[in-house]
Amino acid sequence: MPAALIFDLDGTLVDTVQTRIRAWLQVFAEVGIGTDADRVAPLIGSDGRYLARRVADTAGAPIDDDRAEAIDRRAGEIYGQLNLDPQPLPGARELLMRLDAHGLPSAIATSSRREQVAASVAALRLPREPTIVDGSHVEHAKPAPDLLLLAARELGVEPADSWYVGDSTWDMLAAVAADMTAIGVTTGSASADELWRAGASQVLASLGELAVPDR
Repeated sequence: MPAALIFDLDGTLVDTVQTRIRAWLQVFAEVGIGTDADRVAPLIGSDGRYLARRVADTAGAPIDDDRAEAIDRRAGEIYGQLNLDPQPLPGARELLMRLDAHGLPSAIATSSRREQVAASVAALRLPREPTIVDGSHVEHAKPAPDLLLLAARELGVEPADSWYVGDSTWDMLAAVAADMTAIGVTTGSASADELWRAGASQVLASLGELAVPDR
């Protein structure tokens, strides 16, 4: 039995991956970096500054850290304007409620900036505010393990005793780096095969399939 479950947000708990992709495509169009959805989609879930640099490199227009920071921040602003009606993914709210009822600690660890998180968390309609660790809390977000390790510290549990649940390869890589059990769900932009290859211990079609034992 896990000591705690830690969750990604976009594409794992809420159906916002396509909105994320639209926001990134818009900001890259604004700054004149050519790309498309096929190039952006596999990078959703990673640190936004990392995503910006990867796309720029692929387009043959490398950017420095300051430029990556500005693009990431602007992408977040656009996302906030687009993310007006986020919807929970199947089984997400029920699972979080079940964990709470069984006394199993849980948290959300997302690469998103703090100002981008509120609308999606509110869509889950939870009876109390969950523990949230976002990209503003660490210097390096996913695929680095920093977010996950901080979430485990916030919950007072050992990383090796925790499960991390996410929809992207970056989630799986971060979980492996944090020495957590990596649980993949195919509700984002990554396929089951991609999640397995990135280190998933289990891959599910939805959170409704995640069996969590009672305490």
